[in-house]
Amino acid sequence: MNSYQKRSKDELARRVAQDIADGSYVNLGIGQPTLVANHIPEGREVILHSENGILGMGPAPAEGAEDYDLINAGKQPVTLLPGGAFFHHADSFAMMRGGHLDICVLGAFQVSATGDLANWSTGEPGAIPAVGGAMDLAIGAKQTWVMMDLLTKQNESKLVEKCTYPLTGLACVKRVYTDLATFACTPQGLQLIDAVEGLSREALEAIVGLPIAPPAPVAPATAAR
Repeated sequence: MNSYQKRSKDELARRVAQDIADGSYVNLGIGQPTLVANHIPEGREVILHSENGILGMGPAPAEGAEDYDLINAGKQPVTLLPGGAFFHHADSFAMMRGGHLDICVLGAFQVSATGDLANWSTGEPGAIPAVGGAMDLAIGAKQTWVMMDLLTKQNESKLVEKCTYPLTGLACVKRVYTDLATFACTPQGLQLIDAVEGLSREALEAIVGLPIAPPAPVAPATAAR
């Protein structure tokens, strides 16, 4: 029997931040993804963008130091790093739609094995559509990553063969970071990147209910000539 510990929300945010390259322009979606700002490795410059018109956000402000005139798209108070700027949201959406963002990190209701994204509506009667800038981000960013719990409260996998909720974008998700494992979405289906200690790929396949390819082999380092 597998014995493993789920990643906490902060551990998951730290795992996402670890993969963001120095010098990247990144949009963090509403909810869990905003935690990534607090875990950018020291010495790494990551320029954070918010669709309401901010570039150069820092970590969340300390308690008592919040400025509610400076908020992100989720109405949470943020900080601004030296050199940061704020501007009209039309300019912000031009950055998103123009392909100027390297990565966006979004939440999701469902992600298909080949990278289709459903994150704005469950399609239930009376549900309020809340797409915001998700469609623009999912298609406009050079890479779309999803950060979410792997299972719903009903213990159903959010990684599915085919999304049953209204779609945000087709084949746009490259990676999915969850509390149990990190996956790549490829045209051939899911591929494992890493999993929490003690959780095997076979056990993950049983949880998700889909085939999961093993991690890609790491190329051996070559000596400099």
